[in-house]
Amino acid sequence: MHLAELNIGRLLAPTDDLRVKEFMDNLDRINGLGKRMPGFVWMSEGATEGAGNTENAIGDDPQLVFNLTVWEDLPSLEAFVYKTIHAKFMDRKAEWFEVLGEQHFVMWWIEEGQLPTREDALARLDDLRENGPSARVRLGLDSRQIAQNVNKSLRRNFVQTMHTAVKVLYKTAKTRPNRR
Repeated sequence: MHLAELNIGRLLAPTDDLRVKEFMDNLDRINGLGKRMPGFVWMSEGATEGAGNTENAIGDDPQLVFNLTVWEDLPSLEAFVYKTIHAKFMDRKAEWFEVLGEQHFVMWWIEEGQLPTREDALARLDDLRENGPSARVRLGLDSRQIAQNVNKSLRRNFVQTMHTAVKVLYKTAKTRPNRR
């Protein structure tokens, strides 16, 4: 089994706006690093160099973008997210992205060789929003629930909060299907 991950966000401005320039200028660098990480399997990408996956916006909103990746396991994803330069950019997320008022992150197990589609990933996120964690979305977490379980200083620091989420995910990993 592999781990699929969807994270959506709404940019503060269009991709060619100076307010998100630093983020856009570093997207290929950070994504390239992810692709070279041990445990990386696949990433949904657009066709335009330097745009990452931002050209594949969600719905009619060109600023509502997503990141959809597949990893061999949770430790591989965690190593990329928290132990590389990616963490510094994630810590600055508020400079480039709006705060979403609803769940925007979901993970689930898929068969090796399977690649998730945007439509399936968004359906899983909707399922998580409506029904909470389930057999279909075993590793989904509501960021509001996480925030209730950590002190105020952690809530101010997105990286630390997401690190806490990963710890919670490890606790729920016992529901993960057995590897073949």
